[in-house]
Amino acid sequence: MILVTGGTGFVGQALVRRLTDAGYAVRVLVRPSSQSPNLPRGVPFHAAVTTLDDRRGLLAALKGVDTVFHLAGAEWSGVYADLARTDIEGTRAVVEASQQAGVRRIFYLSHLGADRASAFPVFKVKGIAEEHIRRSGLDFTIVRSSILFGPGDAFTTGLAWLLYANPFAFLLPNDGEMLIQPLAVEDLATLLAWSLEDEHTRNRTYEVGGGEYVSLRQAVSIVMDALGRRRPLVSVSLPYLRLLTAFLENLFPRLPVSAYWLDYFAVNRTCPLGTLSQQFDLMPQRFSVPNLKYLRDVRWGRFVWYTLGRRRGVAAERPKARGF
Repeated sequence: MILVTGGTGFVGQALVRRLTDAGYAVRVLVRPSSQSPNLPRGVPFHAAVTTLDDRRGLLAALKGVDTVFHLAGAEWSGVYADLARTDIEGTRAVVEASQQAGVRRIFYLSHLGADRASAFPVFKVKGIAEEHIRRSGLDFTIVRSSILFGPGDAFTTGLAWLLYANPFAFLLPNDGEMLIQPLAVEDLATLLAWSLEDEHTRNRTYEVGGGEYVSLRQAVSIVMDALGRRRPLVSVSLPYLRLLTAFLENLFPRLPVSAYWLDYFAVNRTCPLGTLSQQFDLMPQRFSVPNLKYLRDVRWGRFVWYTLGRRRGVAAERPKARGF
């Protein structure tokens, strides 16, 4: 049995589908909520309702589990995120419960640039969480991923939302020349699933990304082409843009972008090209217009109204497109 934390999230749903397709028995950790969880659809899995800070609930969820995929993180909650509680304390709780339950192996999804000495909060907590994993005594595999794209992501969805929310211009942090290495979420899910069968991946840390480097300016242009909408690109100092984003987050809690989101574009976020093909025999998808066609399925006007209208008490209808 495999337990997946964060299984209702963007990566978690892709991974659960991949694991069940491969014939694995999967249990998904589901956080108690008054709203219906965004569970993977059309695939068989077990659900365990508990939180990361509920030790008894975690132990019950880990009964009969030999492998854990720990994907849960708080960064996409923006200014409302409790990074220390979810990413640091939550990881420590998962590790301790896994040790007690007799789990043999744990996978942890981190980010390129994770470092406990990082000046960026998300990358700092990921670096600390990695240390908990390495010191656990469990067999581990840590995957530091570049920024991800796919239906329901935060990256291209955030860019597209900004294009529709501001009809006058697109605000680029600094000059938009920082490099990123977008990786398709399906490629990451495949890599994680294949690593289960590869003994060489035990007790190792991998840095993975897509097959090409693109600047943020180029990425925005590709998203514009995919949507058929153009906007003038205006360079804005990153600190000012971060302040503006944090201000808007406080007004509109459902924004798909956040101040933490901007940290991904503060410096280059890349790793050596060829990692996937050389170490995992996997050819990554390109970050290109044909592979972003899922963006056309979203009713962007309604999505923007939903995120902004909720703040004013308007009963906006949540878009029905895939991933939202």
